[in-house]
Amino acid sequence: MSTPWQEQTYDLLRAAGVRQFAYVPDAGHDYLINRSLADGEVHAVALTTEEEGVALLAGAHLGGDRGVLLMQSSGVGNCINLLSLIRAGRFPFLTLISMRGDFGEGNPWQIPMGQSTQPVLESCDVTCLRIDQVDEVVPTIEAALTTAFQTDLPVAVLLGQRLLGAKKF
Repeated sequence: MSTPWQEQTYDLLRAAGVRQFAYVPDAGHDYLINRSLADGEVHAVALTTEEEGVALLAGAHLGGDRGVLLMQSSGVGNCINLLSLIRAGRFPFLTLISMRGDFGEGNPWQIPMGQSTQPVLESCDVTCLRIDQVDEVVPTIEAALTTAFQTDLPVAVLLGQRLLGAKKF
């Protein structure tokens, strides 16, 4: 089931020329994943680990394409080494991260990486923009697209659990 903000997010990505959607399956990105799989004009690539997505997006850029990496906050730790590739190569990089371990989290195993996600990304020189409310979605996604694709810098959009809803256990 989609919500208007998820539809708007997909439409904004496509309007900005994003044609590659790299993802590790995640309920927080279910709509974007399914929509990209159904869209015959894009390439939706299932990954075995999140760091593969960093390399895939670098290759997309070198091939003249734009992409986005869809991952959960727990996958950020897997990407640290390859994020140096993005910065050193000055590749544009956009990731949408469904947050765990914050507002209303019921799984204690998600809390450490959820709390570390933004500081870890910032220490890798990734600009972090956070969305917690529906009215923040469009302006934040637009800002992320501009920064990533006009300045060739890495940007992470953190989709907070206030926006996504906390998973129940």
